[in-house]
Amino acid sequence: MSDQQVLIIQMILDSWNQQISKTANLINSLTDEQLMQGVAPGRNRGIYLFGHLIAVHDRMLPLLNLSEQLYPELNGPFLDKPDRAVATIPTVATLRAQWKTVHAALAIHFESMRPEGWLLKHNAVSEEAFAKEPHRNRLNVILNRTNHLSYHYGQLAFLKK
Repeated sequence: MSDQQVLIIQMILDSWNQQISKTANLINSLTDEQLMQGVAPGRNRGIYLFGHLIAVHDRMLPLLNLSEQLYPELNGPFLDKPDRAVATIPTVATLRAQWKTVHAALAIHFESMRPEGWLLKHNAVSEEAFAKEPHRNRLNVILNRTNHLSYHYGQLAFLKK
């Protein structure tokens, strides 16, 4: 692997880490009451977006073949169903703790992965499809999830008063 390829991988991971930190700071600055509000009239509540991000990032663990999902119980209320469709969801305090745990686990795995590991296929692509489209790799997942995180960060920012 060339020095330029390693540099590009590091730049992408730095962007991911920056967005995680930025979003964590925003979430930590919001009160539980603010997170219970919709980001706009008729739109998702902050707690739903927060839980959604945790569930999506938690699913990265098996997608990247790093480990099993830590909180599969979040899939139902935050991925499979729309906001307010599930009567009981975790508390904000629970979600805050789960955010920290998921991102600590991801950080450990990301720091230990060798640069070549980022160019391997992820678990949602077959060997045949990957042979035709090698860009469907683990690094591409990080790019996608960083963009997804940035989008929802923008929505959550509307809760800040």
